[in-house]
Amino acid sequence: MEVQNNDLAELYAGTFKSVEVGMIISGKVVAKRPDAIVVDVGYKTEGFIPIEEFSQSDLLYLVPGADVEVLVTEMRDAEGSLTLSKSKAVIMKMQKVIQESFDAGTLIDGLIEERTKGGYFVNLSGVRAFLPASQYDIKPVKTDILGQTCKFKVIKLGNKLNNVIVSRRAVIEEEKEKRKAETRSTLNEGMIVKGVVKNVTDYGVFVDLGEIDGLLHISDISWGRINHPSEYFNVGEEIEVLILKYEPSTDKITLGYKQKKSDPWLNVEKKYTEGRIVEGKVVGITDYGAFVELEEGVEGLVHVSELDWSPRPGHPSKYLEVGDMVSVAVLKIEKSNRRISLSLRQLKPKPWELVSERYNVGQKVTGKVRTITDFGIFIGMPEGVDALVHISDISWTKHIKHPSEVFKVKQKVEAVVLSLEAEKERMLLGIKQMVADPWALEIPEKFKIGDEVNCKILRITEHGLFVEIEESVEGLIYASEIVRHEGEEFAEGMSIKARIIKVDAEQRKIGLSMASFRKNSKDE
Repeated sequence: MEVQNNDLAELYAGTFKSVEVGMIISGKVVAKRPDAIVVDVGYKTEGFIPIEEFSQSDLLYLVPGADVEVLVTEMRDAEGSLTLSKSKAVIMKMQKVIQESFDAGTLIDGLIEERTKGGYFVNLSGVRAFLPASQYDIKPVKTDILGQTCKFKVIKLGNKLNNVIVSRRAVIEEEKEKRKAETRSTLNEGMIVKGVVKNVTDYGVFVDLGEIDGLLHISDISWGRINHPSEYFNVGEEIEVLILKYEPSTDKITLGYKQKKSDPWLNVEKKYTEGRIVEGKVVGITDYGAFVELEEGVEGLVHVSELDWSPRPGHPSKYLEVGDMVSVAVLKIEKSNRRISLSLRQLKPKPWELVSERYNVGQKVTGKVRTITDFGIFIGMPEGVDALVHISDISWTKHIKHPSEVFKVKQKVEAVVLSLEAEKERMLLGIKQMVADPWALEIPEKFKIGDEVNCKILRITEHGLFVEIEESVEGLIYASEIVRHEGEEFAEGMSIKARIIKVDAEQRKIGLSMASFRKNSKDE
């Protein structure tokens, strides 16, 4: 039973027999003794509080006349002197407060003052309570919490108030549920709200709107290209988002960010007409081309074929880098598919126009072999075009079955321009024309009918043996003019001797005979 000072006389009026052990009464400090504090409780006797119950700081305030609330713990003698306890009075009052808090579900303050197995001891104004580690917070604790004063909820209470268990987590959860309810009451589709970025993933951003999370999908962040949401947002950042869809029954919220602005593709046909030259920023490079951002949310593709006039352009990374600012020509707009085709090469001079300006028939040129075919080789010119050297224009004197016998890809060669038709994108080169035609004078002067010559067999055919004469010109030993020694077999690469029996400069042919040569040799 609790007693207030101003009601003391009325409640305890009468004899000493009205006071019982276990009662809480009020009194005033009369004196300090070495062993006790003397308290006047308004009766014919005085009470004594053991000095051990007080700290040194308490004793400073317990001066004569100070009010004090105490618990009657013992009747000392027949004269009615009482043994009192201030600390037990505090505990009994606090136990009542704890019981009321438990019954009503209200909160109570406490000091976390000691760690123990499985949790902590909390001081509830003199009453010790247990705080399980799992009941401190809704997430794991990584910091030291000793010495913290917090609000707690009593979640378990023993019959004699000697087993008090408290929870701070329950307090947090209740507060969280209140905020969530407040948030629910304010959310509507189509409204713009503020939130805090809670998590950033590959597929989107989770935004805390007030204990309710909404998902901002990567596709709703920007009208343009986006590789990862982290390019736009960081955890802890406050942002404004638009509620696209809200399902109160499940608290599922779909958010939008790009929708705060109008779709730039709505007016794209007016801003980027076909044929117009525009500037943009390279934002992506792939094997098939480069993506250029013309404005936020609007990108176009420069296909690899539109990078250069070369028939075989290199990888887009050889022409552009991410971050480059470039001028491009608009080729085609497909608004329904959100596609714009761009060109880089349209802003460059056409290579065949340059070729027609720079080269003339008879001019010597240098280039590298790009392609080898059955009928010749293609030489890459600096302007990005290919010129053909036909197989018949490789050598004046040698019969070439395939150009690969003579050339390799990327081999550097010199040639002469034989013909140029820029309008048809044709250019013909000759390699043998780099030197004078030996059949005009040199060969007829060097090789005469009747000359004996050293030969190397190149090919064996039904027409005879095609041979190389003294490593300079080809000739044919007619089948009818072949003579074999007994058991002799011919093979390609074999060296033999023969006699020239025909020189036809007009037809570029030299005929040879082994019969004449071997017959004369035998006669000699």
